[in-house]
Amino acid sequence: MNITVYTESTPNPSTMKFIVNKLLINGSVDYPNKESASASRFASELYKFSFVNGVFFASNFVTVTKTEDAEWNDIEPILKEFVKGAVESEYNVQEKVQDENVNFEGTEVEVKIQQILHDYVRPAVEQDGGAISYKSFEDGIVTVELRGSCSGCPSSTITLKSGIQSLLQRMVPEVKEVVSEAL
Repeated sequence: MNITVYTESTPNPSTMKFIVNKLLINGSVDYPNKESASASRFASELYKFSFVNGVFFASNFVTVTKTEDAEWNDIEPILKEFVKGAVESEYNVQEKVQDENVNFEGTEVEVKIQQILHDYVRPAVEQDGGAISYKSFEDGIVTVELRGSCSGCPSSTITLKSGIQSLLQRMVPEVKEVVSEAL
């Protein structure tokens, strides 16, 4: 298979999606720092670039967060070439492949919230190079975790409040607020 790589910008100006024509991982995995990347040859090698500040994988793309002093015009061609080579060399994204668990647990309301996040929110967030995970529902407050390009993105608060919160409030009357857990 001839591997092709193209890029897409994300709402977060510090991150860029590098999309390949091959499935990299079933689900998603975040390596927010160099230390967390030890289980992934692909992520570890990316962190060898001094301008890489975060690595996130989902389905057929890797989202790279750059350092503030780096310019995409300078580093994008370098990263594109690296991603192409890493995919051709079959670098692993993670040692043990973990299928995304879609068995929701909790009360009837919690299961409904998790189902909505999985069916409606997750695909949209992944399009922007990120991921969302349900953490808890307590006293009307849904706590989620944002990863990938969503982590630290200037527009993630707007997405969280205007998009996710209003959707959940419309579909699950028990929901009063949606908050993001800091990483």
